[in-house]
Amino acid sequence: MKKIIIDAENAIMGRLASYVAKRALSGNEVIVVNCEKTLISGRKENIIEDYKAKRSLNRMKPTKGPYFSRQPDRILKRAIRGMLPDFRRGRGKEAWKKIKCYIGIPEEFKKEKIEKIKVKISKKNMNLQELKERI
Repeated sequence: MKKIIIDAENAIMGRLASYVAKRALSGNEVIVVNCEKTLISGRKENIIEDYKAKRSLNRMKPTKGPYFSRQPDRILKRAIRGMLPDFRRGRGKEAWKKIKCYIGIPEEFKKEKIEKIKVKISKKNMNLQELKERI
């Protein structure tokens, strides 16, 4: 089992989530740092509106239904969970245990090699918002 540390700064959330899920499914322990600097594509107003709509559903019935966190590391971890086959059973459960997300870079990982994801953005005029600006 190999430990992979990924810097999420300036990475698009969906592409980062699929990359991390793939690495975790292959048996590696994956640590994602700088989660608050992850980018989300789309207009800022639409992103905030969609997120608030999800949270308002949770406020109607606080004891039932899905819970949507406000913390950037947990938002990213939930996106990664969506890329796993089934996080409650089998391969998905094992992969889910191997994923950790952090805000900033913890002291224990500062001296280790941190991998950056290089993904080409197809559109030059794409609107990107940081995850910390989401709420």
